[in-house]
Amino acid sequence: MKKMKKIVAFLGVAAMSISLLAGCGKKDSGTAVELEGVTLKNPGKLSVGCEVGYPPFEDFAEDGKTPIGYDIDIITEVARRLGLEVNIINTAWDGIFAGIDVNYDVVCSAVTINPERKKEMLFSSSYISNYQAVVLKAGNDKKIDSFKDLDGMTIAVQKETTSDELLSDYKSTGTIDIEIVANEKILSCFTQLDNGEVDAVCVDSTVADGYLAKNPGKYNYAFKDQSEPEYFGIAMGLNNTALQAAITKAIDEMKADGFIDETYDYWFGSGK
Repeated sequence: MKKMKKIVAFLGVAAMSISLLAGCGKKDSGTAVELEGVTLKNPGKLSVGCEVGYPPFEDFAEDGKTPIGYDIDIITEVARRLGLEVNIINTAWDGIFAGIDVNYDVVCSAVTINPERKKEMLFSSSYISNYQAVVLKAGNDKKIDSFKDLDGMTIAVQKETTSDELLSDYKSTGTIDIEIVANEKILSCFTQLDNGEVDAVCVDSTVADGYLAKNPGKYNYAFKDQSEPEYFGIAMGLNNTALQAAITKAIDEMKADGFIDETYDYWFGSGK
């Protein structure tokens, strides 16, 4: 499904910042969230590290340069409610967290909240839940009831993601014998699946939802591990507790007034 350009948020190589309104046309919040004590890289701007190329969370519009997607809408609305401009900085996933407090204030890029990361960064409250999933090429009717059924297969994952960590753990412990092909971009994983270079893609269920909706009849949703939900949040530096409180308050308001549900339905379809 081609997405209309709900947000105009392109920042070129120089990461130029422009003031944006969120794309779902939601009602304004009553008052701006207080920003007392908040530390920002640039006053009046919320600088955001984001790997553009992980649809439907982040992608480029048809013009090839305007970032659009679920995360873009969420962080743009957060910034608006904080009375800030948003500065989207396209950053490779590998090493994205090292840029917090160096190149940008926060990372909003389908980031799973987990105990290991919480030792090194702060998180907002969650704005979406997610599961790990397996996608096959259409016509492959192999029955997969658990990750153990991937035994003997070649699986594409995006490097340094939960999918990569999960399957690497299965392989290193000898639970299953698989070949893992780790790519820099999720787009490469699906290209390899299309070309028959891998048997399956292991990916976030929300991303799988987007690919299947955009390419009906092309892929087979083989498995979703609903036993272990993940939660995505906005990450920031350990010392930026004031910013954490402000962003969490904005997200909680967005949940309460329906903005997050509306945005979810737009990008992923109803049935959250």
